[in-house]
Amino acid sequence: MGIFSNLFIYGMHAIPKPIVYVFARRYIAGTELNDGIKVVKGLNRRNVCATLDVLGESVTEEKKTRDALEEYKKALDAIEEEGLDSNISIKPTHFGLGISYELCYENVYELVNYAKRYNNFVRLDIEDSPYIDGTFKLYRELRKKFDNVGTAVQAYIRRVISDLDMLVDYKANVRVCKGLTYPEPRSIAYQTKREVDKIYPYLIEKLLRGGCYVASATHDELMIAETLRVVDILGIKNDGFEFQMLYGVDSELRDILVNMGYKMRIYVPFGREWHAYSMRRFRKNPRMINYVFSTMFTRYEK
Repeated sequence: MGIFSNLFIYGMHAIPKPIVYVFARRYIAGTELNDGIKVVKGLNRRNVCATLDVLGESVTEEKKTRDALEEYKKALDAIEEEGLDSNISIKPTHFGLGISYELCYENVYELVNYAKRYNNFVRLDIEDSPYIDGTFKLYRELRKKFDNVGTAVQAYIRRVISDLDMLVDYKANVRVCKGLTYPEPRSIAYQTKREVDKIYPYLIEKLLRGGCYVASATHDELMIAETLRVVDILGIKNDGFEFQMLYGVDSELRDILVNMGYKMRIYVPFGREWHAYSMRRFRKNPRMINYVFSTMFTRYEK
């Protein structure tokens, strides 16, 4: 980590938001829905799919959960009206999981049902460990009624292997990511990349063998190679899996995979609650800061 990124990370909470936004801007579409739609249009022109995320999490007021629901409905409306190749990703705590399970279920049920009218898809993101059980319960209950809902697993969480059987039982649509996004104690999560790299391809293989649709969400070329090794051994066709990456990260690798004929989906976050997301991303990968600083006078790729 460079000196500049070290200083930024250690002092990030004292830095005014407008300055942080200069660094965050490369990794978020903007603050409004139109910003997200503009980015998705640009990606689609490159034969790249998207998943839109209205930024927000850990909501403590019921009204804000309803606000989130309405924002996502507008996003689904826009995707349909513009004929875009994009689904949506949500964080259950944005919909009230931290307030009550019942409130969250009511909100997310309404959203998934709304998305079904457009033949669109909703992914339940996995957040920090206290919410994993609630998120999987939410997934199971919704999956009994809908086929347009999926979830995710994080390879760094120790319990992840024991969750695979449930996901296979439901023939789930699963995003597999490394995690390391939320700080967790050793008792709950693996602490090094080496451990996570061992687990990651196992998750991909177990889910694919079980008939799940898998989204391999990584920028790590070794894990991409491992994913391709597994799908080759299992004889999985290109419509049985996809790759996913974050907006603003390694567009060169993104285009390489697309040009090889693989399906690629980019996670496109937008919204006024960009600060928490950006801080978490910078903490996880401080190299992003050096990269942004070296390119901050170039045009942002849409």
